[in-house]
Amino acid sequence: MSLPPLLLSVSLGDPAGIGPEVVAKTWDSRRALSVPPFVAVGDPRSLSEVWDGPIAVLSNPAEAVDAFDHGLPLLAVPAAAASLPGQPTTAGAHCSLDSLELAVGLARSGTCAGVVTGPVAKHQLYAIGFNHPGQTEFVAERCGVSPGNVAMMLAGPTLRTVPVTTHMPLRDVADVLSAPLIEARARATLRGLQRNFGIAHPRLAIAGFNPHAGENGALGREEQEVIEPAIATLREEGWDVTGPYPADTMFHASARARYDAALCMYHDQALIPLKALHFEEGVNLTLGLPIVRAAPDHGTAFDIAGQDRADPRAMAAAIRMAASCARHRALHG
Repeated sequence: MSLPPLLLSVSLGDPAGIGPEVVAKTWDSRRALSVPPFVAVGDPRSLSEVWDGPIAVLSNPAEAVDAFDHGLPLLAVPAAAASLPGQPTTAGAHCSLDSLELAVGLARSGTCAGVVTGPVAKHQLYAIGFNHPGQTEFVAERCGVSPGNVAMMLAGPTLRTVPVTTHMPLRDVADVLSAPLIEARARATLRGLQRNFGIAHPRLAIAGFNPHAGENGALGREEQEVIEPAIATLREEGWDVTGPYPADTMFHASARARYDAALCMYHDQALIPLKALHFEEGVNLTLGLPIVRAAPDHGTAFDIAGQDRADPRAMAAAIRMAASCARHRALHG
């Protein structure tokens, strides 16, 4: 079954960060990086500050596919005042939020097949009244999904990881972990592997929390009291779930071949192996949404913005993965 070209919306993120630069470089290298059509959303001046390539400012996103070979398609969201690279402003924060809102709306309406979100500065957004922990929670709310029912997948060419807990002090993780939380993240991961990657019978490996996965209780009892009961429940539901495994033996090449994704108990347990293996190509994919949402796994990098040093490969990887997920959804429902 053939499908027409799938168009993605890509928010530029904070106009003072590296988002505009990596989006522009991604369009410049669209053939070499095998990037499908997308329409950027943001302030045209943030692109012009870092790039002298052609910009096709559109009023209708439907024109983006035809325009893509001739210029970077852009739906303009002008900021109240221009932002210089590396110098974030309140006006830039408002622009990044407005651009995110429009880009997500295009995906929710079906105008675009998915959304890729550029990096934003959370502290700048908090200063203008943004009350979500991050873009993931904002997108979930706009889609009518509880943040507890979504999962953050970090994906690269040879590894996919999902953290059960994300942005919290490590000392708090043990108090937050529960069997229902692990089960919810696992189900979102397994269904996401089916829906976004076309894996009919996904395999999920679950990491332990303590060194050596607790060493039968000698090094902690979270495995026995929390993780193992969650695994038993998931297996009873028919899922192919194994573990808990010592995290230090889960990520070498032969171990990775035995699962489709790894569910990890905390932020760094999931992100360190992903970034060690795929630092330039890591993609943040939100599972559990009615739309496809991806993001490059890097931040605004204000310290190098405007210096022609930003690497576009993670943005290109996010766009490619979003397009692939959208295609799986279109083909398989």
